[in-house]
Amino acid sequence: MKIYRKENDVIQLLCYPEEVVKKGEYLLIEDKKLGKGLIVQVIDIQYANIPGILEDILRDVMAEESMNGEEYDPFEISSQITVLKDARLLICKIRGTMENGKPISSFSWIPSRIYSRISNFLVEKAIQTRVELPIKLGYIDSKKELIVDAKALDGKLNIITGKKGTGKSHLSKLLMLSLIDYGAPCIIFDINGEYMNLGLSNDNKENEYKEKILVLTPGKGLKFSIDKIEKKAFLNMLIYGLDLPTNSARVFSRIWNELEKQNRLSLKALNECIQRWNCHESIKDALQSRFESILDSNLFTDDINEAIDFEAVIEKISKGGAIVINLKNKSSMSRRMIVELIINKLVELLSSLKLKAIFLFAEEAHLYLRETYWDDVVTRMRHIGLFTTFITNQPDTIKESIYRQADNIFLFNFMNERDLEAVSRFSKIDAESIKSIVRDLPPYHCLIIGDLVKNFPIVVKVRGLEVKTMGETRLFFSS
Repeated sequence: MKIYRKENDVIQLLCYPEEVVKKGEYLLIEDKKLGKGLIVQVIDIQYANIPGILEDILRDVMAEESMNGEEYDPFEISSQITVLKDARLLICKIRGTMENGKPISSFSWIPSRIYSRISNFLVEKAIQTRVELPIKLGYIDSKKELIVDAKALDGKLNIITGKKGTGKSHLSKLLMLSLIDYGAPCIIFDINGEYMNLGLSNDNKENEYKEKILVLTPGKGLKFSIDKIEKKAFLNMLIYGLDLPTNSARVFSRIWNELEKQNRLSLKALNECIQRWNCHESIKDALQSRFESILDSNLFTDDINEAIDFEAVIEKISKGGAIVINLKNKSSMSRRMIVELIINKLVELLSSLKLKAIFLFAEEAHLYLRETYWDDVVTRMRHIGLFTTFITNQPDTIKESIYRQADNIFLFNFMNERDLEAVSRFSKIDAESIKSIVRDLPPYHCLIIGDLVKNFPIVVKVRGLEVKTMGETRLFFSS
C-alpha cells in the first residue's frame, strides 16, 4: 500500500489486489523519520481510476468477442496491466496519531509518501487498556474479541438504533445482563415482551438470572395506591401522559389538596369530588374523561393488599438485578401513563437518596418518547443517577438535544437516507463515515461510537447469549 493523496481529514491509499482490506478496518501509516504513525480507518473501497484503464477494458471486451488464437507476451506486460486494472483506492478517515506507543486524538501533521510504511492497526489494543469491569461485547473480523469496560456505561447516555431485525434488542440485553453481573440495578420498558424470559437458558432451564429479574405487568402485579403517590407524580402523569390542559390541571391540584387535608385520598373520593366540584363544565369534562382512562388502565387501586410497594421492589434489585415493565399489548395512552409514573417514582427515590443510581433501558422509545419529560431524563436526571439507553428503529424521532448529549451510539444497518442523515448530523464522527460504513453492515454487526471505544469508531459482531432472548420475527413459512 502507498499514500496517494490527503485532503482535510481524508487520506487516500493505493492498494494492490493481493492486499485484502475491509471497510471499517484500521491501518497505521508509520513515518520512520518522524517516529510516529497516523491512525486511519477505511470507510470506502474503490477502483483506482488510472488514465487509459477504460479504453483497455473496452479493448479486452472487443477482443474476447472477435479474436481467436493464443496470446504471446514475452515481456509479461499483460500481467502488469491486469494488476493495474484491479488496483484499489482506499478512502480513509484520520482518527488519531500513534506517538510513543500511545494513541492520541491529534493529527496536525502529514506522513512521508516515501518513508512511510502501512500496516494493519489493532485498534482493540488501544481500546482495551486498563479495563476494570470487562464486558465481552463481540468480535472484530469474527476472530479478535472486543472487550470494553462497564464503567464506560456508568453515568452515560446511550442510543442503540438500526432498522428492524438487525440485533438492537439483542445488544441491549447483553449490556443489561453484563451490568447485572457487576451488581447494577436496571429497569426496562419492554414493549414486545422480549425480556420476560431472560431467567431461562436456551433449553428452557433456569439460569443465574432467574432470581435477579422481576417482571411486572401493569394492571396485574403492578398496581399503585393513590395515597402512596405524590401529587406531583400523579399530576405529571395527567399532563404528560394524558394531555390534561393547564386549567384543568390547576383544578385537579385543588381537588387533591382538599382530599389530602381531609385524609380521604382514594380513587372513589377523587371520582366523587370531580363530579361535584364547582368549575366550568369543559374543565369538569376534561377531568372526568382522564379519570375514566385512569380507571380503565387498572393501574391504581384502593385495596392496600393489591398495591405494590415500589420502594421494596427496587430494594430487591439494588445489588444487581432488573425490573422488566411488561408493556406488551398496552395501548399507547396506557404506555405513556405507565412510563411517566415509573419515571417520577424513580426520580423520587433517587432525589431522596433511597436509591443510589439505576440504568434505564427504553425499548422502542419512539412509541412513548415525549418532548416534555425525556428532556428532563437526559439533562437533569443523569446527574441524580438515572442513566438511560434508548433503543429505537426510528432515529428521527429522537430529539436533537438528546443526540448532542449521547455518550455512546450503537449503529446497526440503515439503508434509508433520511435515517442515516438523522444520526450522522449529531454523532461524534463525520457523516461521511457513518453513511458509508452503516449501509453495508450485516445483521448483528454494529458501528460503535463514543466513550465505550475511547472515541475510535469500530465495527463489531455482537456475540450470542446463552439465555432465552426471544424477540425473533414470527414467521409463517418456517421449518
